[in-house]
Amino acid sequence: MRYGFWAPVFGGWLRNVRDEQMEASWEYMSRLCRRAEEIGYDLTLLAELHLNDIKGVREPAMDAWSTAAALAAVTRKLELMVAVRPNFHHPALFAKQAANIDRISGGRLALNVVSSWWADEARQYGLQFDQHDDRYARTTEWLRVVDGLWSHTPFSFEGQRYRLTDAICEPKPLASPRPTVYAGGESEAAKQMIARQCDAYVMHGDEPEVISAKIADMRARREREGLPPMRFGMAAYAIVRDSQEEADAEVERITTLDPQAPGFANFEQWLSGTQLERELKIKEYSVSNRGLRPGLVGTPARVRERIAEFEAAGVDLLLLQMSPQLEEMERFASAIIEPRRVRS
Repeated sequence: MRYGFWAPVFGGWLRNVRDEQMEASWEYMSRLCRRAEEIGYDLTLLAELHLNDIKGVREPAMDAWSTAAALAAVTRKLELMVAVRPNFHHPALFAKQAANIDRISGGRLALNVVSSWWADEARQYGLQFDQHDDRYARTTEWLRVVDGLWSHTPFSFEGQRYRLTDAICEPKPLASPRPTVYAGGESEAAKQMIARQCDAYVMHGDEPEVISAKIADMRARREREGLPPMRFGMAAYAIVRDSQEEADAEVERITTLDPQAPGFANFEQWLSGTQLERELKIKEYSVSNRGLRPGLVGTPARVRERIAEFEAAGVDLLLLQMSPQLEEMERFASAIIEPRRVRS
């Protein structure tokens, strides 16, 4: 198992806890990432949203790509998985920028390709927002351009959305044959695109049997395409405590609704429009990316046991959220990462 963490570009991950003691700042981010690679973490994921989805749209949100370039220069081992949304980046200009960041990092850049979901953000920034399947059609073409520029010189392309004539992108990325391309999605359009064009599939958190079925489906799709095996990652929120009672109390604390929180009105609308049970809805609202579903909550022994279940299901990367992040990542590293690696 590899251990990754979500970089706190939004100043936290909890919608009901206003101050998580992890501000959205370069000072905190750089200190966290440098310490993370010292204590055993393999990767960080930088989400790309220009509005703060967690703390409220008027709160600070760090830019993913300029932060990634800075982290490339001050870290030495962490894989930098940076989210990229095709409708926000022209592929030829992006290919040049990303290749440069990859070289600064010594070949540690990876992409998390996200076919945008937030229509209001795109409208605020004056950008095109495609309907669902059209978003994946754009991503398909976008990836062909980026991949072509990283592998050919010169490169020409004639598509519905992008056209290039004898374009040159030099130098190429150091990562070979290219930076790893991760992507997630649960629709048929998403899974088809990912199986054909990406290297790794990332999933929201869920029970091991649900994750196992998703992995089996993607493996079968990949085999039908005649392509090498994929990697599989999953998001999860981790709470490690000396007793199960302490861990459960922390779950209660972070899922206690705050009606004054900036995003609460959106939750009320979502509550009326979905069919999930109320308790599950509250947990889904409180912690993003279905982070509590995997059940990485409890004593070190319980969490290690649970991780082993996900390994057996085929997961080889955990993308963890914790709060407050620096302190909880230290706890998780000493209680989970170090003992599991010593035993293996």
